[in-house]
Amino acid sequence: MFSFQKNSLLLARRLDMIAAMAIVAMMSLTCADVILRMFRKPIPGTYEIVSFLGAVAVSFAMAHTTAERGHVAVSLIVQLFPKRLQGIIEGVISIFGIILFGLIAWQSVLYGMDCQRSGEVSLTLQLPFYPVIYGLAVGAVVVCLVLLANLLEAIGKVKDT
Repeated sequence: MFSFQKNSLLLARRLDMIAAMAIVAMMSLTCADVILRMFRKPIPGTYEIVSFLGAVAVSFAMAHTTAERGHVAVSLIVQLFPKRLQGIIEGVISIFGIILFGLIAWQSVLYGMDCQRSGEVSLTLQLPFYPVIYGLAVGAVVVCLVLLANLLEAIGKVKDT
């Protein structure tokens, strides 16, 4: 179980590094576009690329945020409960999260396949949408893995008490 948790955290960290690079690329591209606009030479398709990079940044950062438990949570009340009940609540929350992000991954794959089949592309640069949509599915699958590790941890918490 420890190895699974370690590997899912490692995968989440790697995706988080890609998300960080996407944010740096967004910032660099936006700054370059603003500077070049002063010389009447804007970068075509900046809005599209920044939008794609934003989707990559958000979807790839979700798993690491979940692993670090960085989401907003109502833990003040839950901390007052006995450890066993805390484990049960954490387990139920993890199960619902796995279901939600599993559905997101599944529907993203279906939508990506549909966009790939239809050849849907962005307006200015004619970039295909499907790689970004598949990336969103990858991010959601890794969130499921992290939540599964959290579920195993919660089960251990319930068993130990």
